[in-house]
Amino acid sequence: MSDSATMSVRALRRADLPKLSLSIKAAATVLAIVAAVALPQLFHVIGAVSGQGTMLGVAFLPMHLPIIFVGLIAGPAAGAIAGAAAPLASFLLSGMPMLAMLPLMMVELFAYGLVAGLLREVKLPSLVKVVIVQLAGRVVLTAATAIAVFAFGSSKTVAATWTSDLAAGLPGLALQWALIPLAAYWTESLIAKRNH
Repeated sequence: MSDSATMSVRALRRADLPKLSLSIKAAATVLAIVAAVALPQLFHVIGAVSGQGTMLGVAFLPMHLPIIFVGLIAGPAAGAIAGAAAPLASFLLSGMPMLAMLPLMMVELFAYGLVAGLLREVKLPSLVKVVIVQLAGRVVLTAATAIAVFAFGSSKTVAATWTSDLAAGLPGLALQWALIPLAAYWTESLIAKRNH
């Protein structure tokens, strides 16, 4: 890599981020998995009580919130591990998501966590990072769905991943735009204060 390219890469990296120890990253990963398992259950209970059924979970995408958040805060390893492990843990504990959807959700959430982590040190507004993560996860999910359709002859169309699923999840996307940047800023500030 040339000197100018190296300088350009360095210019894109944030120097003001607090450094996290391995134990803090591990704890953040575990907490993200717990939150990603618990939040959908909470939404399902609220949906059952309100008569909305599982629609609240589909609309608000509660499992995505802690995965994207932990990636932005703790880096790509924490995000990727939490993203892959959370749907599996949820399935083992509650039977959700359905077995047919489990591999797709693991791949999608892995992508969300990994991309969020890779963007952690990039100088971009948190909201822009969240949008990039959402798009990357959707692209990965579409590719995984296309592979599943091709390999197993599923009747689910790839277009549905972008259209009906995306439309149903718009409240969740908006919730991520509102909450994750604020939570990331607050958490980074708190960690920075504790490190000084």
